[in-house]
Amino acid sequence: MNKADLVDALESRLGGRKAASDAIEAIFDVIIREVAHGGKVGITGFGTFERVDRAARTGRNPRTGESVRIESTAVPKFRPGTAFKLYVAEPATLPKSGPAAARAAAGTASEVRAKAEAAIAASKGKKGKGGRQSA
Repeated sequence: MNKADLVDALESRLGGRKAASDAIEAIFDVIIREVAHGGKVGITGFGTFERVDRAARTGRNPRTGESVRIESTAVPKFRPGTAFKLYVAEPATLPKSGPAAARAAAGTASEVRAKAEAAIAASKGKKGKGGRQSA
């Protein structure tokens, strides 16, 4: 899925192509600006975007074998949230209706995780393709 596909997917939810495109552009702009200035953007149920500084180091030119000095740099990093990782590991646990990245009520994070892990364990037990079943 690329940016145009994302706009198409959001078009019906936001009332038009222009609104979907503007929303995506605004979200990307805010995330990029915050991370570029050294901040962190955490989206509950989705993940965290942050800036990571890489130290200078010595690398190796694969063609010549010569040592090369690599300058220090700053790069963006994304760490997926727990729910996101669980859904990717077992897509069958995605909610049938409603948003997948909805914020849970206070104090329910461990309950949501336990339910997702139980669903994953149950679906792995049903597969029966030589994998171990959980007890």
